[in-house]
Amino acid sequence: MRGAQAQASALFDRIAETLIRPGISESRLTREIAELGQREFGILKNWHKRIVRSGANTLRPYDDNPPDLLIEEDDIIFIDLGPVFEAWEADFGRTYVLGQDPVKLRLRDDVAWAFAVAKRHFGDHPDLTGSQLYKFVVGLAETTGWTFGGSIAGHLVGEFPHKVLPENRSVGYADANHHVPMRGLDSRGRIRHWILEIHFVDVDRRIGAFYEELLTIDPVEPGTGGP
Repeated sequence: MRGAQAQASALFDRIAETLIRPGISESRLTREIAELGQREFGILKNWHKRIVRSGANTLRPYDDNPPDLLIEEDDIIFIDLGPVFEAWEADFGRTYVLGQDPVKLRLRDDVAWAFAVAKRHFGDHPDLTGSQLYKFVVGLAETTGWTFGGSIAGHLVGEFPHKVLPENRSVGYADANHHVPMRGLDSRGRIRHWILEIHFVDVDRRIGAFYEELLTIDPVEPGTGGP
């Protein structure tokens, strides 16, 4: 899974270097990402739909399917992908800002900061439940002056297709109703691995930012955002 995440990170680097630009639609960028992934990384399948959102669409949670928008000159964009590398799933999300709008830049930096803080909190609390993690990240949003934009703070991930495991129906999401410890073994006797996802929004300005990757690996250093 570390290898899958490293590949996903490299894919996102290439996306940022070559594809993100003003004047194209979200749908076109989505197609170009798929072509790049297949051409340079051999990605033939994804375990969840590709998400490319810009402007007001960055407010919208995963399950929504908002209208296609054009990426503007001074825009904020987030990308959420679930590529499968060999038999292993990655789930990776990042936010990008075109231009120098200070509010958008702070929002982008704050989700990275919150991810690092929540990851460290998870590491410091071995019996943390999904609902406790969800409450913690909602508090981080409030601390930084944003609103938490999602109904979950994370979910299980693993060997493709992880969603066939029976525990996904009961304890597969870190949300307000998950009151058992996140750590433990799955139905096949393997350690559960979790994705942590941070979605902060500014409802008044109609913008949001997103940051997502593995929770259950070595801690990362804090980002540059925060109160």
